[in-house]
Amino acid sequence: MVEFFEQFSPITQALFATLFTWGMTALGAAVVFATKNLNQRLLDSMLGFAGGVMIAASYWSLLAPSIEMSKDNAIAAWFPAAFGFLLGGVFLWGIDKILPHLHPNTPIGKAEGRRHFERKRSTLLVLAITLHNIPEGLAVGIAFGALANGGTEASLAGAITLAIGIGIQNFPEGVAVSMPLRGEGMSRGKSFLYGQFSGMVEPIAAVIGAFAVAFIEPLLPYALSFAAGAMIFVVAEEVIPSSQEKGNKDLASMSLMIGFVLMMILDVAFG
Repeated sequence: MVEFFEQFSPITQALFATLFTWGMTALGAAVVFATKNLNQRLLDSMLGFAGGVMIAASYWSLLAPSIEMSKDNAIAAWFPAAFGFLLGGVFLWGIDKILPHLHPNTPIGKAEGRRHFERKRSTLLVLAITLHNIPEGLAVGIAFGALANGGTEASLAGAITLAIGIGIQNFPEGVAVSMPLRGEGMSRGKSFLYGQFSGMVEPIAAVIGAFAVAFIEPLLPYALSFAAGAMIFVVAEEVIPSSQEKGNKDLASMSLMIGFVLMMILDVAFG
């Protein structure tokens, strides 16, 4: 797989990688064609698993490289990672306050964002998943964009591993949108379209991230930690609460740990 990616530019690599992650979102949404109802415990465990993958990816694929790149920083080695991480969280917090959205497992009366917009539940669910696909796309794009600044074969393997991890956790995200909509009576076709649509933003965000860091080298450690902060905000604000709202806290927590360990193994073994 590494050999296949090596023949393309980092920006093209990022695009291909996030087309895969988008495809995994669509695959999860396609579960709607097999069944109308999904066991709530299974859905909550899948959401917890996704959160674990995102937390592990935030450290091993983003924060750790950011700190490593900043060893010769004139201020302090920790500054780019700390500043970028907090900025990523603030950025997502701002979008969260503006963009109307509805988390999985949440009644429509608790929709967040600017409430003077009247939105359908389907639209709000898609916007919620789209919101946390932005940092995922940025993370993959930045990881590949870093290769333009002298990345090695190992760093290419790490970027591919990150894309695989993000793709794995995108599967339950597609399920989390399409299945509730199908349960409310929407047709299978429309439920699938809404479910996969949320992943469309990832290739766009990836190309933007890859392009930025490929041509502005000093931005790289800040960009890596920015993506990490944005992802952690999403996990803490949305993924973990959504996985536990129906009472399956222990199951969701253990699934989160399994997701974390799986991503850690992938990143350490192949990155």
